Amino acid sequence: MITGRCTVDSIVVIQILPESVASLICIKVFGKLTDSEYRNFIPRVESVINDFGSIKLYVDMLDMDGWEWRVAWDDFAFGIKHWNEFTKLALVGDKRWERFSAQVADKINKAEVQFFSRQEIVKAMIWIKD
Repeated sequence: MITGRCTVDSIVVIQILPESVASLICIKVFGKLTDSEYRNFIPRVESVINDFGSIKLYVDMLDMDGWEWRVAWDDFAFGIKHWNEFTKLALVGDKRWERFSAQVADKINKAEVQFFSRQEIVKAMIWIKD
């Protein structure tokens, strides 16, 4: 099981949720995601891919305030590198840009991608675990 948090100046930015088990990583993102924080998180994801061959990712963005532009580029490059290893991606949010991010991810990602609203958190967790 993966546990822990990635921090910047002692503020939790990416929190790995206790539902993370085996090839499933569940995270909650707080504040504005920086590139250094994102790069700090990537080895954890790659470790799961190395251990299990594929990954499901649940991302709670309800307390996220956006990201640095460099994160978008790094995430795109990471997605291309691991194109075949992602099987499902659940994105939970309530902002238009978060819904749009899910639509873009669905177009450029081989994985099944679903966007869920704040009211659908339980549904999102059930879907990603299925």
